[in-house]
Amino acid sequence: MNSRARRIAISLAASMMTFSLASCGVLGASESSDEASPTKGNDITVGLLLPEKANTRYEQFDYPYFKAKVADLTRDQGNVKYANAEANASKQADQMQQMIDDQVDVIVLDAVDAKSIGTAVQKAKDAGIPVIAYDRLAEGPIDAYISFDNELVGEVQGRSLIEALGDDADSSDKIVMMNGSPTDPNAKQFKAGATSELNGKVTIAQSFDTKDWKPENAEANMTEAIEKIGKNNIAGVYSANDGMAGGVIKALEDAGVTDLPPITGQDAELSAVQRIVTGEQYMSVYKSYPQEAESAAEMAVARVQGRDIQFDALARDKVDSPTHKGIPAQLVPVVALTQDNIEQTVIADGFYKVSDICTAKYAADCAEIGLK
Repeated sequence: MNSRARRIAISLAASMMTFSLASCGVLGASESSDEASPTKGNDITVGLLLPEKANTRYEQFDYPYFKAKVADLTRDQGNVKYANAEANASKQADQMQQMIDDQVDVIVLDAVDAKSIGTAVQKAKDAGIPVIAYDRLAEGPIDAYISFDNELVGEVQGRSLIEALGDDADSSDKIVMMNGSPTDPNAKQFKAGATSELNGKVTIAQSFDTKDWKPENAEANMTEAIEKIGKNNIAGVYSANDGMAGGVIKALEDAGVTDLPPITGQDAELSAVQRIVTGEQYMSVYKSYPQEAESAAEMAVARVQGRDIQFDALARDKVDSPTHKGIPAQLVPVVALTQDNIEQTVIADGFYKVSDICTAKYAADCAEIGLK
């Protein structure tokens, strides 16, 4: 089995395992268990550290779903102490230290800078506070990790871009790669996955590692790429997420490009889904943030309450960080979101209503693709 097929199999297996265990009641961390003696009751405090607000997912999905799941698992007795670092690694280190000082029972961490936060992770470990890496694999003695199969995300993006170019795609076609922040280990995995699909099929004419994932930085990078390549010589743009895709599109439009090349994204932000409806953006990667957030909450509660069987069932895979090997992990599957499956993904899962997407500005485009 090749590596891509193996990752797909792992993601699907993880998804099916979660469903089957949940169906049997195994994952209910607040339920009693004869096999483990809880070290804590339901009156627990869970620290949640998220990295930034530029990407709407964290405030709109991750935090609310995580908080609701903790409440559900602890019969409304558990408390979530939440902080957002707003893309500032030093601020996040201070926030984590505050949680250590406050003696929270467990910390769920989505690192701004996976390397620099390692010292704080060690401090939490020394204080007896387990740390679960969320979405990004932080360095240091992490107890577990939950995220999406990040290399597969990049493969899906790269493959979608090649498909968008169609039968006329040629190895001389010039592509711009707008990768994520160099401090984010996920960005490296997205880039590796995408590159594995693009190499040999197109020419990567310009590639950028975009500071802090900021759309304005992506816009500046894209402006530079246009100047170097020529606005009419860009066949497609690999953008690692939706926020940067918006910056890429702005740069192209400011340069006078009216027939936009296919542009990828990730996160299924509402503005990106609307751009997909209009055809400005070709695709996004849809990731079930509720599934990721709720599974992270289950991990955190199970870990604190000493429910080892439930915890192990949630983290059956293994991953390596630069500092530690064999970290228990769960990988959540992903889907390529295009005009063809908006109804079957973000609408079916309750992310958005048709009315959220098809506002007056987008009504005609929605009608054209049958979204109503």
